[in-house]
Amino acid sequence: MKKENRDQAWVVAVDMGYGHQRTAYPLKFLAPEGKLINANCYPGISDKDRWIWGSIRIFYEFISNFKNIPFVGGMAFSFFDSFHKIANFYPKRDLSRPNFELKFLFFLMKMGWGRRLIEKMGERPIISTFFMPVFMAEYFGCPAEIFMVICDADIARSWVSIDPDSSKIKYLVPTLRASERLQLYGVKQENIYLTGYPLPLENIGSENMEILKNDLGCRLLNLDPKGVYFKEYETLVKKYLGELPEYSAHLLTLLFSVGGAGAQRDIGVKVLKSLSKKIRNQEIKIILSAGTREKSKEYFEKHIKKLGLNDCLGKNIEIIFAENTDSYFEAFNRALRTTDILWTKPSELSFYSALGLPIIMAPPVGSQEDCNKEWLLRLGSGMPQGDPKYTDLWLFDLLNSGWFAEAAMQGFIEGEKLGTFKIKSLLNKNN
Repeated sequence: MKKENRDQAWVVAVDMGYGHQRTAYPLKFLAPEGKLINANCYPGISDKDRWIWGSIRIFYEFISNFKNIPFVGGMAFSFFDSFHKIANFYPKRDLSRPNFELKFLFFLMKMGWGRRLIEKMGERPIISTFFMPVFMAEYFGCPAEIFMVICDADIARSWVSIDPDSSKIKYLVPTLRASERLQLYGVKQENIYLTGYPLPLENIGSENMEILKNDLGCRLLNLDPKGVYFKEYETLVKKYLGELPEYSAHLLTLLFSVGGAGAQRDIGVKVLKSLSKKIRNQEIKIILSAGTREKSKEYFEKHIKKLGLNDCLGKNIEIIFAENTDSYFEAFNRALRTTDILWTKPSELSFYSALGLPIIMAPPVGSQEDCNKEWLLRLGSGMPQGDPKYTDLWLFDLLNSGWFAEAAMQGFIEGEKLGTFKIKSLLNKNN
């Protein structure tokens, strides 16, 4: 292999929601010219491939939003989710039999779906955050190493090839449970690497984590206003972070993030309404993450105006919006540096708890998010949301008790923070 290929790989995601692209974003420095490839909308994609991917995306976004319709929506989503459902882990048993979805996707590949994508990639290694591009790479004979980054704490059978015993795909996993699950699906242990989730380097710094430690130190001052946590765990905090600054340079800040399909944005408005008095009194700042959806941005703006909070916009209320995902992730990661509490469904953002961010969990959407929720609860860095209408009451009770500070330290200490570095090291080692 040429030298230019050894230090670089194609980093591949799909433009369906934010999860797969957000996971790929911290790894883009490994890609030629630092550019990611979206398997469903890259330059030169065939009309047939575009149509197949587009149909999948439209259905995914429809079902994600349709879930919110009482009774009928829940039933429809449950039926859809049954194809992706993650089986009970115990008792441990052979789960290698491929499911219907997997058989159907491989049938589409037999019809040529994905061939052009793999032909364009040549001989460079491939790192994908979605299962179909790695299946395509193996099916159409990619000669280089093929890596798949797992985005959740546990995974469905669809993430493993039809014949795992003969597959050369290498899995980069964030949790021990995901590693053990892959083995139940028939993946060889030597093809599984417990790297941790790839977190953005702009929120970490070097492997010494100087940016992360500095930001967490400031955050703890806001999360423990009564000194309850620090009184009990001062020695622990200093062991990991050293001396804390004398004061935080930012107001207590909560970031509410909606998913790529725009679902659950109504929760953000309820939170905004509940906290409106404290926002006006400069007791808290709210960041609403609208992503790349103009409709979500307009939805938030409409309700900010309706609540009479227009004068706070750009001050104690901020909306994160960008026209493309790279710009959005850049703005989102920058906002995280002065965020104290992250409110989101338990998506791939669950792993951002390792940045010392306590997480309030909106209701999970899908089987994999149920698993992420359980993982966060076991870690001690997340909690299910209380009634959004009374956020002004329960959020500040938890704040004054020191719980958020404890959750922040739990995530930082127990979570894997250097996944991005480990993935880079593994790529260099194998190539």
